[in-house]
Amino acid sequence: MSDNLSYVQISSSVNPSFWNKLSELKLNVYKLDESKHSIWGYHTIINSTSCPITLMEVDSTSFNREFTAHNQYLPFHGWILNTNTIEQFKECDKVELINSEGHKLYQHIINEDVFKDTSLLNRFFILSFADLKKFHYYYWFSFPVPRHVVVEKIDACDLENVFSPEEVETLHSAYKNLDCTQRSYFIVKKESGKMLEICTLAFQLKSITLEDKDNYYFVFHNISNDKNAVGSPFRNYVAFLLYYCDFLQNKIVNFISFNLSRTGSQVTCRKSIVYKLKLPMKTKDFYTSWVGWEKNERDKMGPKLANMKNTLDPSVIAENAVDLNLKLMKWNLLPSIDLDNIKKTKCLLLGAGTLGCSVARTLLGWGVRDITFVDNSTVSFSNPVRQSLFTYQDSVDMKSKSKAAADNLKNIFPGVNSVGHQLTIPMPGHSVGESLLEQTKESVKKLTQLIKDHDAIFLLLDSRESRWLPTLIGNVENKVTDGFIIKTGS
Repeated sequence: MSDNLSYVQISSSVNPSFWNKLSELKLNVYKLDESKHSIWGYHTIINSTSCPITLMEVDSTSFNREFTAHNQYLPFHGWILNTNTIEQFKECDKVELINSEGHKLYQHIINEDVFKDTSLLNRFFILSFADLKKFHYYYWFSFPVPRHVVVEKIDACDLENVFSPEEVETLHSAYKNLDCTQRSYFIVKKESGKMLEICTLAFQLKSITLEDKDNYYFVFHNISNDKNAVGSPFRNYVAFLLYYCDFLQNKIVNFISFNLSRTGSQVTCRKSIVYKLKLPMKTKDFYTSWVGWEKNERDKMGPKLANMKNTLDPSVIAENAVDLNLKLMKWNLLPSIDLDNIKKTKCLLLGAGTLGCSVARTLLGWGVRDITFVDNSTVSFSNPVRQSLFTYQDSVDMKSKSKAAADNLKNIFPGVNSVGHQLTIPMPGHSVGESLLEQTKESVKKLTQLIKDHDAIFLLLDSRESRWLPTLIGNVENKVTDGFIIKTGS
């Protein structure tokens, strides 16, 4: 008694580097774009006894333009659609999406693209939403296959029951010589008294007739680790064969489920299985109705959630979060703003008091990464309640205000490059005694060099006199110089 051939649904495996790369592309390339983007997946071709699940994996290299050929992997062609909101993710028409992907596969079949690259029959699609503030990634994989491909299993036996040991070795050697684009699906021709022939689909398929079909074995790389079932992409192979060999409808056809296994250091294909399968009749919606959405962890139809908050580098999280807020403002409010230029601007803050602390925090919020403080005093007990970069312990330790401000700014955001210099700025009208002359000269020299080394100078000092010299040097060096003053009373 014959039974229908069993299929094993592919399970997705997402490397954390995939989400890192998606986040980077969302911020810097995709932005608000919701179009589909091509990606790659891969399956390890050597069956593992320790992993009974059929895995298709993606990682950071999945976004490369070309698949990195590797003898250990079979490529999967895929697309990702990353929505901008969770509402859009939920409202996407899943039936329309998978039928659309199935139609693309059908176009590859009728346009003969599959002859050039048989791995086009191995397809997947990801619908996703990346909540970059929380580092939550909602995603749903689909592996589109035609709904109505029901194949009847007539017989199944080990490869060595049909082929001699020499022929098995010939098959394995020929497989290794195939181009990676032809390894997923190919043809074996076996005629009595003749040597075994291994052919690509492009070379042999169209010459097969109903009369000589029994001399041919249609080979597929079985991605299933279950000996009693085949991977779901086999249905795409059947749909492809019936398109070009219409006469195979309702006929018994030879197939080889090609399986590589490792025994010690040796890799063989001896555990491959030969099937006699009765192919279905094509219905009117044979190429228009598709299925293949992956089930979630609860074994129900629905998306999965990858919470990456605890696995990503905290400093990377902080930096991306700062950039995200700024880019959201840019996209929605100020498209012309040059955030990269702001980020690269080196800012010199003369004064680390109430104004200096507030300006530093504001610059940090705008993505500035280089902030230098200059001040000549220490933290007093009255400072922490008014000046946001100081603590009570700073006043107890009598820390230099410039150095304490720089250190505490790094505690707020580790990605900032912040340093402090304790320096007294000479003022007009304030005489300099003989004992302070050399020190004053050194102060002027150091102040001049600091202004030269920075792009924007903020004058956050207590008086007009203290701002005079930095303003003069800033004008001479053609630097952006900005001053602030707090005026009280009348």
